[in-house]
Amino acid sequence: MIYPSGRAVWAAAAGAVPAFLAALALPSFWYLGLLWSCLLLAFLAVDAAAGCGRASLNASIDAPQQVGVGGEFSVHVAARNSGPRAAEARVGHDARLAPVSGSGGALQPTAGGGSLFLRFQALRRGVASFDRLWVRWRGPFGLVWNQVVLPVESKVAVLPDVSSARGEAITLLQHAALAEGHAQRRAGQGREFDALKDYQPGMGRRMIDWKRSARHGKLLAREFRIEENNNIVLAIDSGRLMCEPVDGVPKVDRAVTAALLSAFIALKGGDMVSLFGFDARPRVSSGAVRGPASFAMIQKRAAEIDYSSEETNFTLALTTLAARLDRRSLVIIFTDFVDPISAELMLRTVGRLTERHLVLFMMMKDTELEGLADMPPRSGEDVARAVVAGGLLRERQVVIGRLRLLGAHVIEADHSRLGPALVERYLQFKQEDLL
Repeated sequence: MIYPSGRAVWAAAAGAVPAFLAALALPSFWYLGLLWSCLLLAFLAVDAAAGCGRASLNASIDAPQQVGVGGEFSVHVAARNSGPRAAEARVGHDARLAPVSGSGGALQPTAGGGSLFLRFQALRRGVASFDRLWVRWRGPFGLVWNQVVLPVESKVAVLPDVSSARGEAITLLQHAALAEGHAQRRAGQGREFDALKDYQPGMGRRMIDWKRSARHGKLLAREFRIEENNNIVLAIDSGRLMCEPVDGVPKVDRAVTAALLSAFIALKGGDMVSLFGFDARPRVSSGAVRGPASFAMIQKRAAEIDYSSEETNFTLALTTLAARLDRRSLVIIFTDFVDPISAELMLRTVGRLTERHLVLFMMMKDTELEGLADMPPRSGEDVARAVVAGGLLRERQVVIGRLRLLGAHVIEADHSRLGPALVERYLQFKQEDLL
């Protein structure tokens, strides 16, 4: 694209007044007033032809692969061309990022091109992208701009800030008496065989290994330990209800933070963790990973769980998840519902899921409804709001009761305590050998 610069506009305006005065003074030579316009058009043509084209331009964007929510980072724009080096650039970005001091500027001359550093701030979780790059430069006379729009593809994973969550996770591990992040082995508990030992009075008869006892001529008992390779699935609902804010932060963001906290604990404890995100259909699915080094991958996949305005399809999501699980797993579902009618399909699917797996539902308390139900009745409208809110809360408890009857575990915690409550229940499951 080629268009006139500000200098060309001012030059045209400056020549219009003398041309008009010349036409008034010498009416028979009015065409002499067009000489300035013709001369200016000639310079514009030369300026446009002398500028380098798109074929001679090569530009790129260098951005970090991931950044925390609220953090600032630098983006490096590099352009190379065979024409004039004085150029300007501007980058196109999505709503997850905000420029700190503008999204463009003049390129600093370098060998063979120009360079520009821009500062951006990550506003919300997700995968942010830089999709376009505008580069423009003036011709030799500075009368026209030569501009090209280059498609680029640079993505930045905006992750939840888990620095404080990691410290809290370490504290919870210490309180649970976990040495170096691994569950302590407790004799007589668990299902994983550890060793043989002499049978002692008071041991259960089921612990006796009769074949080895017959071979050695004395009673030998099997000693077990708690398994450390349990399969943990973090299923996060990102549908319409989960995108509603709680204390200024969407529920799905709080669910992702709690899921990352529990993933950090589980990976430190030797268990395998996988992530599953869904709304109207499954969106994100990671394979099971193991070891603390895999936490970065879980973080990156969690950034792909986007906000959605669609209704959640529990039947499709949970059926797809169950088909992918080839062993007994702890399935942790972060979701929300309004009434028994909207949760009816979910209840049918959960009944089949609990037949093989240990299912735990994580939900946040609806502080807004609780506040309306407890509001002092100063007017008739307050009474009506309190009655409606109380009815919705009772229906919510009905759904929770039906989930528990189906064999699922349910935690309804305050949004600020969602992560710690999940970790405490997870450690309790391991201690009780329910995994």
